[in-house]
Amino acid sequence: MPLAIYEHLVVGALSCNCYVVGDPETKDAIVIDPGDDIGVILEAIDRHGLKVAAIVATHAHFDHVLAAEDLRLATGAPFFIHKDDLDVLGWLGPSLQMFMGITEPPPPPVVDVEVTDGDQVTAGGLILTVLHTPGHSPGSISLLAQGEALFCGDTLFAGSIGRTDLPGGDYEAEIASIKQRLLPLGDLPVYPGHGPSTTLDRERSINPFLH
Repeated sequence: MPLAIYEHLVVGALSCNCYVVGDPETKDAIVIDPGDDIGVILEAIDRHGLKVAAIVATHAHFDHVLAAEDLRLATGAPFFIHKDDLDVLGWLGPSLQMFMGITEPPPPPVVDVEVTDGDQVTAGGLILTVLHTPGHSPGSISLLAQGEALFCGDTLFAGSIGRTDLPGGDYEAEIASIKQRLLPLGDLPVYPGHGPSTTLDRERSINPFLH
């Protein structure tokens, strides 16, 4: 299964990791977590000569979706999010007002596809399988490129886990998601929603939240 990670972009005020991945043969691409800075994302897409087939948010918090609608309009690609995070997406405006002091926040992005566990997002020959990993939010997902990489949003970080004190957060569910859905995958490179990349073996060994 072909996988190229064309760009790892750090975008927005909260330094969200946005990944541009795709099939190196067809140049079809998937943009994961377009959290802001639409110009930076579009420049990367243009520089690599990519055609965006899908836009996916690992969850609906504002720092992962702020550029989704602009990217959707610029590329014509559909926006994917888990159905259980639609309520969180509706909280976009109030959350921007609360955390960022934005008095006139934009409306939430239009959702084209509501995914659920086991669904697949494709770009050329690249297949990303949706793993429902709730805890950070009810509809948090991880995206598995089988045998090659795991894009886990804010479920798992290098040496830590995502916060669970926001609306819909559930600490026990997050730990269960990591232990029951992610760690059994063996050892894979892990690309989280914030901070540096890691591996499942490393987190299995040293992450204090998993012991």
